[in-house]
Amino acid sequence: MFACYANPMNFGELKLFLQQGGITMGIIVLGSLLALFIGIERVLFLRGFSSRSQELHQGVIRALLRGDASQALHECDRAHTPTAALYRAALDRTTRLDRLPDAVDRARREVIQALRAPLWVLGTLGAVMPFVGLFGTVWGILHSFRSMAAAGTGGFAVVASGISEALITTAGGIAVAVEAVVLYNYFQARVSKEAFDLTLKADELVEAVEEKAEALRASLSASRPAPAEPSAAAPAQGVRA
Repeated sequence: MFACYANPMNFGELKLFLQQGGITMGIIVLGSLLALFIGIERVLFLRGFSSRSQELHQGVIRALLRGDASQALHECDRAHTPTAALYRAALDRTTRLDRLPDAVDRARREVIQALRAPLWVLGTLGAVMPFVGLFGTVWGILHSFRSMAAAGTGGFAVVASGISEALITTAGGIAVAVEAVVLYNYFQARVSKEAFDLTLKADELVEAVEEKAEALRASLSASRPAPAEPSAAAPAQGVRA
């Protein structure tokens, strides 16, 4: 009974299957490819994100507790992770501790926004694709009625093509919506976990900077190049003859 589903489709059958869906099926396929592309891009972006962030955090906190701002900045410069913006923001506010929590929190929210940046596309695909499939269903049924009117008679053979188009687009729209929603929920859960970890790191960062503020200010002042000395006065003019 289910033998027809057990045999895999070859390329020709797949091409015919997609062609039966018409233009609507093309839109659905493009949506599926877009969701897949975003999923791969986010996987590559988030791969190793937690370990790199934790390594950077530990290195910077150790340097801050020693009062070594130069080493903390060096850790930020050599780290290839967006979370380095938190620590730079904190070090920039060592002279204005009243603005330190706001600066760190603003940098934290910017990092979280960067993690979530393309996820709205997945959410949109998950919400819209069922309606695209429904549009294909309606279009296929209209095509069936036009075929019946043109033939002047009814019967399954007349309406089979339109019904096939309607069913294919409906199934395709639902499948792409499921794909997009699954990816969206996965990455939302992943970003929520990273956001919680960043909140904890930001709190610890603010405490460390406030505790070692004096030493950090001195370290930053020592690491800055000294201002250039004023040039010597021009030699006195020769005595008049």
